[in-house]
Amino acid sequence: MFSWASTNGKKKDPELFQTVSDGLRRLYRTKLFPLEEAYRFHDFHSPALEDADFDNKPMVLLVGQYSTGKTTFIRHLMEQDFPGMRIGPEPTTDSFIAVMHGEQDGLIPGNALVVDPKKPFRKLNAFGNAFLNRFVCAQMPNPVLESISIIDTPGILSGEKQRISRGYDFAAVLEWFAERVDRIVLLFDAHKLDISDEFSEVIRALKNHEDKMRVVLNKADQIGTQQLMRVYGALMWSLGKIVNTPEVVRVYIGSFWAQPLLVPDNRKLFEAEEQDLFRDIQSLPRNAALRKLNDLIKRARLAKVQAYIIGSLKREMPMFGKENKKKELIANLGEIYLKIEKEHQISPGDFPKLTKMQDILAGQDFSKFQSIKPKLLEAVDDMLANDIAKLMTLVRQEEAAMPSQSVQGGAFDGSMNGPFGHGYGEGAGEGIDELEWVVGRDKPTYDEIFFSLSPVNGKVSGAMAKKEMVKSKLPNTVLGKIWKLADVDGDGFLDDDEFALANHLIKVKLEGHELPTDLPEHLVPPSKRGRE
Repeated sequence: MFSWASTNGKKKDPELFQTVSDGLRRLYRTKLFPLEEAYRFHDFHSPALEDADFDNKPMVLLVGQYSTGKTTFIRHLMEQDFPGMRIGPEPTTDSFIAVMHGEQDGLIPGNALVVDPKKPFRKLNAFGNAFLNRFVCAQMPNPVLESISIIDTPGILSGEKQRISRGYDFAAVLEWFAERVDRIVLLFDAHKLDISDEFSEVIRALKNHEDKMRVVLNKADQIGTQQLMRVYGALMWSLGKIVNTPEVVRVYIGSFWAQPLLVPDNRKLFEAEEQDLFRDIQSLPRNAALRKLNDLIKRARLAKVQAYIIGSLKREMPMFGKENKKKELIANLGEIYLKIEKEHQISPGDFPKLTKMQDILAGQDFSKFQSIKPKLLEAVDDMLANDIAKLMTLVRQEEAAMPSQSVQGGAFDGSMNGPFGHGYGEGAGEGIDELEWVVGRDKPTYDEIFFSLSPVNGKVSGAMAKKEMVKSKLPNTVLGKIWKLADVDGDGFLDDDEFALANHLIKVKLEGHELPTDLPEHLVPPSKRGRE
């Protein structure tokens, strides 16, 4: 267990933080929460954080239009049905379902869920009964859920009628979850790329969380390669209009369910994409503390901006004619943003959405706003400048002390090991199960080249080998690595077996595979095996 001490003033005793979660919780309560409370952060942006928000497992939020395979994706990951699960081509999931680990299978209704202090959902109570009646927690014993929790969401519909009939602010609920989850997975169906108005609204509500966002183009096995290229291009074009970032969103292509591929042409692509996505999800437990730290920093920056906005509005309010002045200030809020931006050197991207702030301010009593309190801002500045940096050190210490944390079980196990693991028996792994040395197949061809180099005492020098190896046109950095792998005895020369091995590794690289960090046992020449 690790700790670090910090003093919040000369008269205060040093504070000892035993874990990252403990440190984040205390920093929030002692330094950030007072600023949020003073300037009504919780009314404008996000409810106060609770202990469960710092202690909960990493969460994955699945979002998509109906029948894109969200529920099937969860079932594919866990390789098990979960309570309350319904799958079909029609809009089947009409509730938010938090799939979490539990000793026994069962469902916990929303109203009971938001009063449980051990669950991170208490603040969802603010969205009312219309939402809580559509919110459940499915608990079950499953190894995947020991490391992460998964949030299934209702399929996003098109048309104004369906949006109004929900009875709660769907985009606001998703925004609440987005602030607290570790990964947001947007699912698209290869046959339904149209992005409805509600889906566009949802994606825009996830602004400022692009770093958590991943896109899955599901059911891609139902179309051929040429169609898939066109569908992928159309999806990227559609996303580019909504996700306003210069970077391209990462899109994973595949068929995420345990059924035979309808069009198997792109099997290798789907396998590689699935492995990349699985690795990303498996890394969540290891990076959970860092994510919570990052989210707290984003929250603190927004809280500071909120304080400056409220303080500026308070300063402008007169003794008389308050209502007219209030309307004037709300109308000129954009100018107040610019003034604060220049006065405090704040990036424009740190400011909340102008129209949203104007709407909320219209219902506020400006006379109850507080003036700027420098001590509250100084405490948050100190947290960002000093405490967070020290807590970063503690994050690294915890990561080094704990064994490699990753999601285990379900589909994650089936694709990692054995002959059906991605890339098994390919590239440098070719011949791993064979009794004969795989390089021996082409050794007669390599021997002809070897003896044409006029070896001395059965070996060729580095200079002679280089003349032949550079013909591959591979960069020197790659050829240098191949030389180190092939020179098994490390004498600076290559005999006929080592020369054949070098050419085999060149072939592996030219075929598009990665070189191994260390030479695998099955590639070691038989004449070199058993040597220390």
